[in-house]
Amino acid sequence: MFSVYILYSFSHNKTYVGYTNNLQRRIFEHNHAEKGFTQKCRPWVLAYAETFDDKTKARRREEYFKTGVGRVEIKKIVENYLISVR
Repeated sequence: MFSVYILYSFSHNKTYVGYTNNLQRRIFEHNHAEKGFTQKCRPWVLAYAETFDDKTKARRREEYFKTGVGRVEIKKIVENYLISVR
């Protein structure tokens, strides 16, 4: 199983999109890695995830989220997430 996920940083109002075969491990890595983009915007919280049975489908969904139309969808997803945690 593969997950496409959207992380959100409250401290920097940023999002990060990725895919993995181990979501818990990957979120931990984003929050504890010694280098990389996600290091400067910690802590990250999981705002959204989708599960796929195929790596190719997950990768394509991640690539979609990184398009202009996908970014609009991410904005809506994060807005809904922020409403739900208030």
